[in-house]
Amino acid sequence: MRYRARVEYDGTDFAGFQVQPGARTVQGVLEAALAALSGGVRRPVVGAGRTDAGVHALDQVIAFTYEGRLSAPELERALNAHLPPDVAIRDLRRVPAGWHPRRAARYREYRYTVWNGPRSPLRERYALGVREPLDVAAMARAGAALVGRHDFSAFGAADRQPVRTVHAVRVRKRGPLVTIDVRADAFLRGMVRRIAAVLIEVGRGRADEAVVATALASGRPALHGATAPAKGLCLRRVALGRGRRTANRPPGGPTGHMGWSSEIDENDERENV
Repeated sequence: MRYRARVEYDGTDFAGFQVQPGARTVQGVLEAALAALSGGVRRPVVGAGRTDAGVHALDQVIAFTYEGRLSAPELERALNAHLPPDVAIRDLRRVPAGWHPRRAARYREYRYTVWNGPRSPLRERYALGVREPLDVAAMARAGAALVGRHDFSAFGAADRQPVRTVHAVRVRKRGPLVTIDVRADAFLRGMVRRIAAVLIEVGRGRADEAVVATALASGRPALHGATAPAKGLCLRRVALGRGRRTANRPPGGPTGHMGWSSEIDENDERENV
């Protein structure tokens, strides 16, 4: 039987999602928990994205094959019982044979969090602490240049196919908390952390707002490849299945409201699995 589930994890003590020899990974502990319920037989667990070391997830999606007798609710409870405290699964359900979360994902959304206030050990476990005031409006204007289909070589690791479609970039500030949300069909490795690093420098006034558009046009690493720390990044959502457009929205392009594009219907939660 093929199953999929949504996974939440604190990435602090993981070397990333993907299995690596001699390292603790999210995929590794998931496969170990599944093996414990399958007579020790190890079967692959695949994810919708491969988060890097230290990156968190609220809504990763995985898929795997299970040949035991437990029902879906029983299997979900059993897996959670075998998982460590920094990983949990939910919404486990049957899917067709061969279903793969990468192919089923319509888009992925990451959030980078900045604590723009006094030093806070608890908040800064999951956020980058920045003491100088940030110009959020300037960050949003700079981020708007990312929306659309571009070669993102300037914002990610080398890739044979560096073209991606960014549906939306949103920068918001609520009190001392600043968030950078980036939604795209897929991402290059390190892409959101590099975007965040550049936008933060714009917010500090250390980089011009045109730095994003200039880097996209040139293809050279933005700000010499500056990368924000992993602890502030979280995979917030993987949307599955087909989307729909609302009747009163155009097929794409920015709305002008803090960098959000209008291509995605915020209320579309349907899944085609």
